[in-house]
Amino acid sequence: MAKRAQPSLNPRKKPLQARAAATLDAIFEATIQLLVASGIHRLTTTRVAERAGVSVGTMYQYFPHKESLVYALNERYLEALADRIETACASQLGAPIGDMVEALVETYWRAKTEKADVTRALYRSVAELDNQPLIDAFARRVDAATMAMLESATDVTFKDLKGVNLTLLTVIFGTVRNAFERNLPSSAAQELQRQLVLMCRAYLTGSACESRAPVDWQL
Repeated sequence: MAKRAQPSLNPRKKPLQARAAATLDAIFEATIQLLVASGIHRLTTTRVAERAGVSVGTMYQYFPHKESLVYALNERYLEALADRIETACASQLGAPIGDMVEALVETYWRAKTEKADVTRALYRSVAELDNQPLIDAFARRVDAATMAMLESATDVTFKDLKGVNLTLLTVIFGTVRNAFERNLPSSAAQELQRQLVLMCRAYLTGSACESRAPVDWQL
């Protein structure tokens, strides 16, 4: 069963007006800059407030401590990533399976690597937080988008769509994470991305209309 976010990690309030939203944007941007520059252990709400140009009192209207700030920052990042994946999947509805794979890999790869220093800082920032609720929410959105896309493929069908989808996403996400952590040079990363697309295309083609009974993927 998915864990619920601890109440202390939730923001005290949500921005309701454009000015408040702009203030929150400045706070998040300042947090990212400080995480990239000096890491999570040197991050304080006071330093964030100074960098963002807001008062400490304004900071505390939203976030009681830095853990709740970091949690909200990661929530925003995962929501933006899910948005990009949903958009990519929607654009490929009714396309051949090969085009779907290429679009999905390209979207996720670019999202994770276009600002590599930010991605690394965010990975490290949640090491001591219970961010499982964020991961669960992200997974639900991505699973729904990719399954709808795969189900609409014009050239293949899948009896165990849920299992195939989980395997596909695990391979893509895991490969990108590994390539990212290895800090591969650009040429090696591009070749790995190309090979990943080929591998996923072959897997989906081989998995189409499998005759064996589907596995229960529920945990």
